[in-house]
Amino acid sequence: MTNPGSSIIAALGAGSGIDFIGLADDLSNATFAVQRQNLESRNEALEARISAAGMLRSSLNDLAAALGERVRTGDLAPRGRIDNPAIASVATQPGAIPRGRYSLEVTQLAQGQTLVSQPYDDIGDLVGEGTLRIRFGAIEGGGFTTDDTQAVIEIDVDAADTLVSLAAKINAASDGAISANALQGANGAQLVLKGREGASNGFVLEPSSINAPAAAPGNLSYLAWSPATDVGELRTTPRDANFLLDTVPLTSATNRVTGLPEGITLQLNATNAGSPTTLEFSNDASAITSVMGDFVSALNDVVSRLGEVASPIGGELGNDTGARELRRDLSRLTSVIVMPNATAGEPSTLADLGLSINRDGSFRLDRARLDATLQENLEGTAAMFTTGVFGVFATIERLARDNSLASDPGSLGGSLQRFERQIENNDERLSRIAEQQEQLRARLTREFAAAERRVASSQSTLSFLQQQVDAWSSQRD
Repeated sequence: MTNPGSSIIAALGAGSGIDFIGLADDLSNATFAVQRQNLESRNEALEARISAAGMLRSSLNDLAAALGERVRTGDLAPRGRIDNPAIASVATQPGAIPRGRYSLEVTQLAQGQTLVSQPYDDIGDLVGEGTLRIRFGAIEGGGFTTDDTQAVIEIDVDAADTLVSLAAKINAASDGAISANALQGANGAQLVLKGREGASNGFVLEPSSINAPAAAPGNLSYLAWSPATDVGELRTTPRDANFLLDTVPLTSATNRVTGLPEGITLQLNATNAGSPTTLEFSNDASAITSVMGDFVSALNDVVSRLGEVASPIGGELGNDTGARELRRDLSRLTSVIVMPNATAGEPSTLADLGLSINRDGSFRLDRARLDATLQENLEGTAAMFTTGVFGVFATIERLARDNSLASDPGSLGGSLQRFERQIENNDERLSRIAEQQEQLRARLTREFAAAERRVASSQSTLSFLQQQVDAWSSQRD
């Protein structure tokens, strides 16, 4: 016989064992899941757009930077040539564009002082204790004029110092002003001192021995030297370089001459007194051709990336205004006037440099057009590759800058700002959803907790009823 008490308990749900806390979590999650997933999906799409737009912007900036580096480092600067290359070599400072021809006559090379001490028996011989003082200045015949702008060197020499250790102390104390070595030669051991180039970089040795001065090895006074006491120790006299540039007499403390007109730097190697050589500058057509080839390749890299991310089907920027504007800018690039101050017959556009555009939007280099421009006006072509306000570099830099402007909603910069703001808005909405979800979860938890208490109370009542039903049933049996 069926126990009617079991049916009553089942009907009332006694002993259900429901996890009300988990149920509250699941219900609150499910309530906002669709909204949250939609916003998270939008953020993922926006992050992809930001990455694509940022990549395009970086490509443009990298192109401008690389082109600027080629211009600034002198890769496109006029090349210097000296008729007699044995006399000197020439270079230019970055960004300088020298022109014209110069005559160069070198009458004297700069040199430093070389001093060879009187001999010792061995490089390990002691030099004697005391203080070695070195003063710098100019040597004129038997006289010496101190250069007060150069600090005096004072070296403490101890009783254990030899020619070798003294040379090391001189090198350390002079900080490159003097190079010292101890050499063992046919005449014995000698201390060799070499100064820097320039007439004012001569030097005298003024030792102060702790013992009575003595002109003998082992006493520090043995190393004393001045032009007035020279007995053959002076091997080369310090002097400046003398040369004539376009017949104008000039001097330099070193054989590397800077500060010349138009950023010219000379390295003097030999003299040619009475036989001037010619220094001239000319533009390098091959360098311009090389740069244009690299420039076209770099532009095509940008076009290729733009084609991928701005594709109407599957492209992250398929319907983006910034990408469309960049595409229009690139399509107009060949006809942009990059040299508005060019006179009639001078090149003024990138098309004049051989830049041509294909039907698919990619670029190619028209070598015939470029060669013709170079042949007709090499100097005018070279003038297009400078760091000035006009020219190829200025045009590409402006293209990169304009497409990076956050204030222009039609640029890549504007698109990036718009995408970032949309992500910020979505994040704020997700934050609000999280708060609402937490509030719902807390409310449901409270309600389920109250329900659970009621169920517990009902179960107590059911237990009593079951006892009564069981008792009633047993009486009927």
